[in-house]
Parts: sequence; C-alpha cells; structure tokens
Amino acid sequence: MPKRRSKVPRDAVHHPLFARFYARFSVAADLRGGVAAHRDELLSGLSGRVIEIGAGNGLNFAHYPAAVSEVVAIEPERSLRRLAVKAALDAGVPVDVVPGAAEALPVKSEAFDAAVVSLVLCSVRDVPRALSEIRRVLRPGGELRFFEHGRGGGRAMVTAQRVLDRTVWPVLFGGCHTARDPLAAITAAGFDLGAYRRLSVPENGPRLPSSPCVLGVAHRPGEAPEGPAADV
Repeated sequence: MPKRRSKVPRDAVHHPLFARFYARFSVAADLRGGVAAHRDELLSGLSGRVIEIGAGNGLNFAHYPAAVSEVVAIEPERSLRRLAVKAALDAGVPVDVVPGAAEALPVKSEAFDAAVVSLVLCSVRDVPRALSEIRRVLRPGGELRFFEHGRGGGRAMVTAQRVLDRTVWPVLFGGCHTARDPLAAITAAGFDLGAYRRLSVPENGPRLPSSPCVLGVAHRPGEAPEGPAADV
C-alpha cells in the first residue's frame, strides 16, 4: 500500500505578493515616513513578557526596551514570518516568532504583561474575536499597546474608505480595511481605554485612505498580581 502523506496545516494567512510589497513599503515608511518614531512611542516603558500580534517583518523588534524579558511574536503570513525570524536575531531582547492567527492565539491564558498590535486590526478576519483572545492572554491589569490606522479624516475621506473597503482595497492590500474603528472595537472588547492620540501617516505628504491613525494604550480590567506572568 502507498504511504499516506501527513496533512500539512495551511497557513492561516497567505498573501505572498502583498508580503513582498509590504516588506519594502514598511521599511521605506520607517525611514522616510516617520513610522520608526511612532514605534518607539508605542513600545516605550514596556517590561516583562510581551505578545505581539501580527508582527509582520519584525520592524518593531529593534524598538523594544531592555526591560522586556521576552517577546512572543505571532505572524500568520509565511513570507513575513521568515523576515521576522531574521529580524529577531538582531533584536536587543529575546524574540520568539511563531505562526498563529489573532483569532486563536497559541498561548496560555493570562500569560503576558502586555500585548502589542501595530497596523494589524485592519486586516484580521474577526476583530472582536481577536481582541477577545488578546484579553484572554493578558494578565489582569495588563496593557494593550496599539498603533492602528482606521476611520477618519473627514466626511469625504470616510465615504471613500467605505467604498474602497467594499471593492478593491482588501483585494490589493492583503485583506486590509480602511474604515474600521479601532478605538470603538477595543472598548467594545472590554478594555479600559487609556491615553491615546490621533495622528496622520505620513505626517507631511499625501493623505491616503490609510493615513488616519491612533496610537495609545488600553488595559485589561483587574488588578495586576505581583510577580511575572506565567510561561507560555
């Protein structure tokens, strides 16, 4: 009898053409669009164990402060995950890059002191479920750091965002949506919203449907216990 081949699980996300575009575009945006400074702001003051959801090609890794003891970086897209693994080798903190989807994080509950989402809620398939998973894996009182683009820019821009989301934008940009409201979604998921600010990316230049952004922090309700979070 012929041997049966074991079934290899497919990646949760597979956008090889977009992955190549994003890898180049994101590096340029960091260098010329001021995004690197936003990454510093996003991650400033973090400590302990951190989970990053949708790590992409790992551009956040170089910005984690030394007080972070470990980063578990979840990336569902194969090509971007390979680039993230390379970026992890040069990070100043320990980074473990693993496959997985935001809607079903492959880690234990209450295992992390902080979670990071950076330009990722626009493209997850199920935003409420993804945020529910993030809340699950955070310890009580844990932080959710977010840097997301979404709805904004005035009435005309919001109308354009909605039209694009129903037509070509998700097809061209790896499932990305421009008219989602990250602040409303985070609040609806049961997080306590902390300080945040609105910004435009790029700060100086053409206003794109993806330009309106928000950067800030939210918390899982509850008092944080003493001591580090449990291991994965």
